[in-house]
Amino acid sequence: MPRYKASQPAGFFDASERIEQLRRMQDPVLRLQEAVDWELFRATLEALVAIVPKGPGGQRPFDPLMMFKALVLGRLHNLSDEALERQIRKDLSFMSFLGLTLADRVPDEKTLWEFRQKIGAEAGFRQLFERFNQHLHSQGMFTKEGRIIDATFVEVPKQRNTREENAQIKAGQVPAAWQEQPHKLAQKDTDARWTKKNHVSYYGYKNHVKSDAGSKLIEDFSVTAAQEHDSQQFAALVAESDGTTWADSAYSGGPCEQVLAAKGVTGQVCEKGTRGHPLTEEQKARNRQKSKVRARGEHPFAFMTCSMGGLIARCIGLVRNTWAIALTNLVYNLARYEQILRLKLDTWNNPATRQNASSPA
Repeated sequence: MPRYKASQPAGFFDASERIEQLRRMQDPVLRLQEAVDWELFRATLEALVAIVPKGPGGQRPFDPLMMFKALVLGRLHNLSDEALERQIRKDLSFMSFLGLTLADRVPDEKTLWEFRQKIGAEAGFRQLFERFNQHLHSQGMFTKEGRIIDATFVEVPKQRNTREENAQIKAGQVPAAWQEQPHKLAQKDTDARWTKKNHVSYYGYKNHVKSDAGSKLIEDFSVTAAQEHDSQQFAALVAESDGTTWADSAYSGGPCEQVLAAKGVTGQVCEKGTRGHPLTEEQKARNRQKSKVRARGEHPFAFMTCSMGGLIARCIGLVRNTWAIALTNLVYNLARYEQILRLKLDTWNNPATRQNASSPA
């Protein structure tokens, strides 16, 4: 008599039964699958990747909605296209999320790359972000508690250039030696910039975000090189309908106050001390009070860093990194939306039962 359990022959329903077990175990991928009405994106996607057939016959393309959901999984888990293809092939929850079975073809890494290029070439990730935000507005997910504006660095692979090459790049020029080597030039990011904050150097871009103070969902964003000061995007993000707007001391000063006044928005901006004029105890107390709300604007970045594998992009250039950051912000909103529904956090839609509860982002 054998000492251990023997392997069983595969059955017709083993895969479906295993997926059902994962669903009962609250698998995060399957939770996201069930929480979002993915058909919201179909019309936008089909318009972005519309192809006019050259003639009868030929291989049918993959469903664009399935391809988009694959990109969502890739960004949610910070996977390269090669790693994403491998994970789809071996993970039953990924296959179920995409509507694939073991008998279906899986898009390879080049197909995933080409699909991303098609979407990005039409500023499609911004369109998809705005399409989902329309749904969030219709569901009352953007509250009347005001908005929070903040920014974070998105790092990219560091460029090992000489000082002379960096000086030419800052002047808006491309080093002559690179122009003679097109393959090298294709791997050089001439849009990213170095900057320093709190004695730490960063290289890459900046994700400027306006999030909802109640739901912590991202309502709008802009992307710049890393060296641009946070306040430079303040006017682009503040809208007349924002109500109260919270921000840290990077947004203090006359220009930002003028933006708030011109748009009729109440500002709750942390005050900033200067050399020879440190903050008074009263100012520090006001800042602490403002930060009780303003700190919620850091939560989306914390989720991106801890749960989405970090704020790091693999793209080259401002255009492609804008695509990547737009997808990152969209995926965060999708995950946050699922969390709000699952934990029943939308107490702002029912003032009678509203609580001052706050969830981890």
